[in-house]
Order: sequence, then structure tokens, then C-alpha cells
Amino acid sequence: MEKAFPDLRNNNSPTQRVGAPPVDSLGKVKHAAPMLSLNAAREEKDVRDFFDFIHRNINKKKIEFVLEPKFDGFSVEVIYENGKFVRGSTRGDGETGEDISKNLRTVRALPLKLQEEKPCPKMLSIRGEVFMTKDGFQKLNKERIEMGKEPFANPRNAAAGTMRQLDPKKVSGKPFDIFFYEIIDIDSESVSFSRHSEMLEQLPSWGLKTASMHKKCASFEDIKRYYDQLAENREDLEYEIDGLVIKLDDYKDRKRLGVRQRSPRWAFAWKFPPREEVTTLEKIVVQVGRTGILTPVALLQPVDVGGVTVSRATLHNEQEVKKKDVRPKDKVRVARAGDVIPEVVERVKEPGKKRENPFSMPKHCPVCSSQIYKEGGYHICPAGLFCPAQVTGGIIHYASRGGLNIQGLGEKTVKALYQKGLVKNIADLYNLEKDDILKLEGFAEKSAGQLYEAIQDSKKPRLDRFLYAIGIRHVGKRVARDLAQEFGSLENLREASEKELQNISEIGPEIAKSVAAFFKQEENKAILKALKKAGVRVKNITPEKKATLKEKTFVFTGSLKGYTREEAKEKVEMRGGRAASSVSSKTDYVVVGKNPGNKREEAKKRGVKIIGEDEFERLLRQG
Repeated sequence: MEKAFPDLRNNNSPTQRVGAPPVDSLGKVKHAAPMLSLNAAREEKDVRDFFDFIHRNINKKKIEFVLEPKFDGFSVEVIYENGKFVRGSTRGDGETGEDISKNLRTVRALPLKLQEEKPCPKMLSIRGEVFMTKDGFQKLNKERIEMGKEPFANPRNAAAGTMRQLDPKKVSGKPFDIFFYEIIDIDSESVSFSRHSEMLEQLPSWGLKTASMHKKCASFEDIKRYYDQLAENREDLEYEIDGLVIKLDDYKDRKRLGVRQRSPRWAFAWKFPPREEVTTLEKIVVQVGRTGILTPVALLQPVDVGGVTVSRATLHNEQEVKKKDVRPKDKVRVARAGDVIPEVVERVKEPGKKRENPFSMPKHCPVCSSQIYKEGGYHICPAGLFCPAQVTGGIIHYASRGGLNIQGLGEKTVKALYQKGLVKNIADLYNLEKDDILKLEGFAEKSAGQLYEAIQDSKKPRLDRFLYAIGIRHVGKRVARDLAQEFGSLENLREASEKELQNISEIGPEIAKSVAAFFKQEENKAILKALKKAGVRVKNITPEKKATLKEKTFVFTGSLKGYTREEAKEKVEMRGGRAASSVSSKTDYVVVGKNPGNKREEAKKRGVKIIGEDEFERLLRQG
């Protein structure tokens, strides 16, 4: 019909669900409002504490909750304008996600146009969970195995991995479904709700699917009863769930309680106990991680744990192995912690059976033969950037978003470069030519050129980002900023003694020892020298950029002319301040840009100082 009458074709036609060409990378988009995570627990006491907290802080005779299954899928934001789908994105860091609009269009359960049985809002940002059905997941893995590919570990990984494909045609036809469960933002002048349950009842009339199992209740006994019922029946569902979500129903009560930096005070997740099965521990091997920590890993006789085949599980450290007294050929109970990461829970006793010798950690790194040193309960290879087992993980970390943010240099690409012998350490990245990248599967002229340029663009990193990126043990983003502010340059930090490091109030003995040891290692010195030779010039932190905003908390709303939101936060953090996502009594400044949100009104109510971009610039410049 559309061929005969081309004027009838539009972007929301079913024929247009697939048709977009592949992209080189997924773009970044800012969410309409933060996508928060939930505080969670498995113990009944923790859930009762949450219930009591609500009753202490909401002065009502009857407080109602909405109970929903906790989906074990892939969280997304979906935006409609005037009833039409305009964009979809991953959760990302909660503030910014990846644009997966073209891939989401292939999900048949996602309406491209809202039904109008009741008036649609002019703008609707709604949170949903993309998932694979259990049957669909098994069929997909069967196809992958028949094609000689590695099967996915679980439906969640399958959903997340597939949804991040660069070619929508590779997503189309996969067994995806989606449930919607929380409004992120809405044009309240056209449509408004006073209760969560009211919103859930409305969504299906717009064509937005919800899980039919949500339920209202008021007592803890009802919550417990529903939790037990879900736990008992979870295997009968066509999709994976890993717990129960408890939410306050009344939106006014939610607003009164507010949110923490990353989680709401009005909601809580009660997780199910991990699934468990018994199998044989065939062998204990030692794995070397990115930071040099040696981890004993149990190789298991494959066993199905909650629909996932498990053949290896972590044993954490030597102390844990001794505590559980597990040895090769023992029967062990295996669980998927958090329903994802397999771990050995305990040994199953077999009276009269002769057992193997107890396990002990090696004295030398099993990969590079460096002598192992012990720190607390951990065994560590000190070779750092020189140890081959740490190279791949180290490069991935170096290129990560929190590191030097080299777009296009993900895990798959790093491993391919290493396997082809094109990189042996992070310094080798800067010796790559475009033709080297073209040798990798999946790269064409344009994408190879983009990756080459991204690597070259990372040659002038800020000191704090560089310190985090090179992977010094115990040095996270905050410690990296503290070190950068204190020493100002890489050269000053390299010469610092352990005692000088400990003189910084935020740096303890363990961190000081780790930092000093890193810069004394000959192998690490060689890598740093090679980086310098390759043209990497680490930017110093000048005195005026030191802790002039120490202990000051900023919240941003609206768009700023001179900075992205991430850049503005970094400016504050580099001066010792803190950037928060919500307004609270501890907020010192709310910085208002163009088209601000409700944070400005919240600041007025709380008496928090509101400033514009010019005043923000003045604070950044103060010495």
C-alpha cells in the first residue's frame, strides 16, 4: 500500500521499524531526569527497617505501597513527544546513556505511537525494562552454538549485549519484550497523576505494557506474603525476575522523602536468595586481574543453575578457600550471587571419601613469574603494566569512560589488538597506524580513522584522569583527584615518598604504600617513559585549580552555554567540591542554565543559593 501511495509512509509505520543503516558508535544522550538505582537487600530485617523508616517519616494512619516484580533485564528510557516515539537510551550512569533508538524501534512490543483512548501527554519520558523471554533466550543460544559462537551467560547479558549492536538489522527478530513501570518526566499540564498505582493503570490504555502482577498493600505482613509468593512462582514466569520492588504509592509522600544521590528514599528492592545447585569442583586455577590481584577460580563440572550453565566460579581469595575447605574433586554447592556471578557457597561433605591436598596460592605470578607479595587477605603480582595478564584489562581500563574515554576502544577491540600482537601495553596504543586498525574484524575506513583519531586525541590527559587510567591499586577517581590537587604534576607525584603521601588527609597508609610502590617498579617506569616518548603530555594542575571549592556542593539544572553537564561537574570536583544530582539541605549552590527543571523551585523552597553561569565562572576562577 505504501509503495502505491508513498504519502502514507511515515517514521512510525510498521514497515519502518527496521531500515536504519549501521552506525559507527552509539551517541550519548542526557536523560530527562536522573534514572536512579534502588537500595536492595536479601535479609527480612533490612526490608522491615525500610518499612519502619517510611512510617517514621510519613505521618499518616494508612500508608499504601505498590509491589512489583524486580525484572532482571536491561533498563531503558523511552521518550514520546505528542504521542510519537522520538528517542530511547540505555541507563548509563543514571545521568547520561547511549542512544539506542534505532534498536528499540525493532522491539515489536514498543509502540511507535501511543494510543489515544485517553489524552496523551505532550511529552512523556518513561522507564522500562527490555528483556528476553526464557524460551527465546534458549533458542538464541542454540543458534549461537550452532554457528560456532559463544552462548550468552544469561538473558540479561543477552539483552544488554544485543541492544548495544551498531546495526539494527542484527537486533531485529530477536525475542525481546518490554515492560514499563516508572515515569521519569511528564508534561504535567496535559496529564498528571497523584499515585503510582493510578499511573500503572493508565499505561496500557496508551499501549505501554506493564507487568500484570503489580499489587497494592499497606502492611508488612502483606509485603512478606507477596514476596514468598513471587519467590515460589518465579520459575513459572516466562521472564526472569530476581526480587520484589516496594514503592510508596502516593507521589506527595515520595516528594516529601526525596532521594539520595543515586537512589530514592521511597523505594526498596527485596532480592531473592541466590539460586543454588550441587556439582563437582574439578580443579582450582589462579586468575590474574587488571590490578594484579590473584583470584582462585573453581573449574566445575558444568551444572544448570536457574537456567544458566555454570562451569566456573570465584573463590575470592586463599583465606576464603581455607575457610570453606574446598579441594579438587569435592562436591560443592554453587550459587549465582545476585543471580549473575557464580560462587562456591560451601563443600558438601562425603563421609569416608579420600580428599585431595589442600589448596595454596602460588609464590610467583602464574603468567609473568614475578614474585607475589601479600597484602591483607590478597596475593598480588607487582609487575603492573608489565604483566601480560594485566595488560588487556589495563588497556580496557585506560580507555574507559572514567579513564581517558577513548571512544571505540572497547573490550573486544582491545583483545583483538593484543591477540594480533599490535599492542603489548598502553604505550603501544600511540604507535598504532590506521592500517593496523583496518586489520581488525569489523573495521572499515571510516571507523578505523575515527578510532585512530580518538587515540591521538587522548595524548593530553588531565593529571587526575591519567592517574586513574593507569590503574594504580587503590586509586579510584576521588583519590586520583586528591593526588592531582596535592602534587600538581606527575613529576612531583613520582618523587613523593610514602610519608609525604600519608600527610594528605584523605590518603591512608595502604593507599600511600600502593602509590609509592607503583612508581618505584622498573616496569611501570618503562611504560611511563614510553608514553612520554609516544607524545603523551599529562596536563598539570595549576595552583588556582586546587581545592578552592572544598566541601562545597553544587547541583546543576538546565543547559549551560560554556560546559556540558559532565564538564561542569569535573570543574567542581577538580577544585575539591562535589557535584550532586538532587537538591538537599547540604547543597551550597544550584547553578541554573537555559530551560531549568524543577531543581530551581526546590532550591527556592529550601533557601539554597541560586546562581547563573557567570557567577559559577567567578567561583571557578577564585584563588
